[in-house]
This record gives sequence, C-alpha cells and structure tokens, in this order.
Amino acid sequence: MGQRLEHRVAIVTGAGRGIGRSVAKLLAEEGASVIVNDLGGSVEGASSSVSPADAVVSEIREDGGTASANYDSVAEFGSAGKIVEMALAEFGRVDILCNAAGILRDRMVFNMSPQEWEAVIRVHLLGSFNVTRQALPYMVDQNYGRVVLFSSISALGSPGQSNYSAAKEGVVGLARSLAGELGDYNISVNAVYPGGSTRMVASIPDSAREWLREQAQKSPGSYPVADLVASPEPEEALVPESNAAKIVYLCTEVGGAINGEVIGTHGWSMSRYFRRFPTKSVYKGEGQWTLEEIESVAPISLAVGLVNPAPKEE
Repeated sequence: MGQRLEHRVAIVTGAGRGIGRSVAKLLAEEGASVIVNDLGGSVEGASSSVSPADAVVSEIREDGGTASANYDSVAEFGSAGKIVEMALAEFGRVDILCNAAGILRDRMVFNMSPQEWEAVIRVHLLGSFNVTRQALPYMVDQNYGRVVLFSSISALGSPGQSNYSAAKEGVVGLARSLAGELGDYNISVNAVYPGGSTRMVASIPDSAREWLREQAQKSPGSYPVADLVASPEPEEALVPESNAAKIVYLCTEVGGAINGEVIGTHGWSMSRYFRRFPTKSVYKGEGQWTLEEIESVAPISLAVGLVNPAPKEE
C-alpha cells in the first residue's frame, strides 16, 4: 500500500463496478478511507442491489484497506447529502470526491421521451451538482479538497446520446466554474474523459458501433467518440483499470496543481484537452456584419477544413 492519501477520506459514487470500482480500490491502496457508493442498478438505472458496493468494500478490506458501503442515489439532493453524512459519521471528514455514477438511455432524439432525457440529466448533471454541493462546505471549512467529476468524450458529440452528451458537457462547465470559485480554498475541481471496456460501452448496439467505426474511417475527428470506438490501442489498454492511476493522481496533494481542466484518462495516454477558445476568427474593422458579407467571407475563412459530420449521400 502507498501513503499518498493517508488520513484522507474519499467518496466514490458509482464505485460498484467498472472505472469507479478501480478508482475506489486504488484510493484505498494509497491509504484513503473510502465510501463506496453504488445503487447497484442496471445501465439504464433500473432496479437496485447492495451487492456491487458490498463486494468492492470486501475487496478493499481483504487488501488491508478501509471502506464502507453506501447505497444512496446521487440524483436527489437529500439522498446525495446522506452519502456525505456517512463519510463524516464513519471517518470524520471528506477530502476527496470522485463522481462516477451514471446511467444511459440511448435513443435517437426524435424517438427520445422526456422521461429518458430527464433521467440521464438528473443522474449525471444534477448528480454531479448534488454530491459536490453537499461536500463542499466541509472542504471549504478545512481549506482542502479534491473533486473529480466524470464527463465523457461523448460530450463532444455522440449520435443517439443527446441526453448523455448534453449532461456530460454540462459537467465540464460545472467543473470549470467550480475551479474558479474554489481555488482560494485549496480545492481543485477537474473533469475527466474516462473510457474502456465498461458496461456502458458494451451497451452500445452493434449497429451504432459499426456506424461509428465508419465515421472514424471516413473523417477522423468528426466524431471524437467514433475515434474512441475505433481505437487502435491493444485490448489490455481498454480495461477500466487503465483510468485509475490518472484519476487518483488528480486526488493527491500534488495533483491539485491541475485545476479546472478536462483530462482524458482512457487507454495508455493521459491528455489535457484544450479549452474551447476560438481557433479561427474573422474581424470587421467597423460596423455590424451583414448577411451578404458573411456569405462571402465564411466559406474561405471560418469554414475552411471543416468536415460535415453527416454528409448527404451521393
């Protein structure tokens, strides 16, 4: 076991399986006391079970670590508060929050129900706010905290996942805003783009997976998630555990030097994603643009090099 997180207390939501599980276990290996939170439901968020969280806690304890299981939902503000209350009751403080809880309700937008939209937004975006908001007063009081919010490369655009993509892009905005608010309190907040052979990735239908591969081959970069599905990395790079060390680093003392960023943790690499500053601009010295002026200038300036993500079939 390491000592990097000795005497620290961590909460990991969605820690019963996949990436959350590997993060919780590594936090414990580094000396943190961990609240392992998981509803134990399906990828769609149906049903519940104590088994996933209990199993991870058993594994941590068998390895000599300290952990307790929690089964409350992040989707409601009150129940999210119970997760934080448990950390305080069990271990006396809360230093680290990794919010990995999530569900999928994939569907093309013209077939998506309001309930499917809201369910995904509630777990991912509201859930990120709910748990973070409940933990922050204690982090502010102790002048220390590390928060890692799980976004996704799908935030950059993923057909059939408009609810998920919207929620995950919202998580990025939340992380960057919080970083600006909380830096003076020695609290870092970052978002991560994790990935790998998880239940969520496995749930992508074969037809959608094949379509994404085709997009990646036709126009690399047009759909970032397509490039991920078509990843050339070897199978051993795609296991959920490949994310753990990179995410846990952000939870350490020295990792706090990274703040308000989006970090890719998938596979062998660790990447810092560039903030979305303008990459091309056109400027008019005086007066408002007319539509005619834009029509003449945009095709030879702003639109140069753009790839239509959904070109018309010839």
